[in-house]
Amino acid sequence: MNPEPLALILGAVLGLALWGTLLATPPLRRRTLADRIGPYVTPATPPSGLLGAPAGRGGLNGLLGRHWQRSAEWLAGRLGSSPALARRIERLGPGHSVEQYRAGQLVLTVAGLGAGTILAFVIGAHRGFLPGLYALLLAAGGGAGYLLADWRLSSRIRKREARILAEFPTIAELLALSVSAGESTTAALERVASTSSGELAAELRSALGRARTGSSLSDALDALARRLDMDVITQFVDGIAVALSRGSPLAEVLRAQAADVREASRRELMEQGGRKEVGMLVPVVLFVLPVTVLFAIFPSFTLLRL
Repeated sequence: MNPEPLALILGAVLGLALWGTLLATPPLRRRTLADRIGPYVTPATPPSGLLGAPAGRGGLNGLLGRHWQRSAEWLAGRLGSSPALARRIERLGPGHSVEQYRAGQLVLTVAGLGAGTILAFVIGAHRGFLPGLYALLLAAGGGAGYLLADWRLSSRIRKREARILAEFPTIAELLALSVSAGESTTAALERVASTSSGELAAELRSALGRARTGSSLSDALDALARRLDMDVITQFVDGIAVALSRGSPLAEVLRAQAADVREASRRELMEQGGRKEVGMLVPVVLFVLPVTVLFAIFPSFTLLRL
């Protein structure tokens, strides 16, 4: 067997293992809600050991089992037409469907296979016929195209959610101003949705359109919150639902929510600035510092040579 394909396969496996280890480190691992609130919550002690949750497997077996389960869930959401994929595409807004996503994914997969084929022919022209290497390049190209579509979908969802978060304080304050002026909640929603533009305003217009066709406004807003799957929008919809059902004041709640979102955006901006400062250390240490040291010691070397 030619050792080159085997070396490439082993190198790819080692690279994936190192990349997974790097992503699992605390600076790069995404913190969950339980990780953020866990230190501030006192765990409840069950009255008996028999009533407690069954203990999971510990050690290396438990760690590998948890990683395997998470990997299986991740693959199930991306390789099949699962409800999770449909919910992710719904978060892109109206005008998108699973069929369109699968068509684009197929195009990218074929493009990846074509790129792998071209690269295999180029390598074959210089190294000769290597069937193992050809198969590896084709699989890598097709897999990269397949996963690129999923990455694009996640990126578009994140960008749309960022736009909605940026629009929410303005929408909430306009709605609070309309309610404070004496308008009802439904009339204020219609005024804000008709005079505003953006992703959130379009979602509100869609919800109001469903309410006009026979559905109640609370149900239409609940469907909007489930589709967007954002904590801020869920709180916003809950406040409107309480105001519609009980007649509670809504203006102060909306102003408080807008202030919370602005404060969260400010904290996220500060965190991004801190990460950028750490990232700037890399070019400074690798490029600027060696040149500075070279300029500092070059005259001494010149004098020693003389």
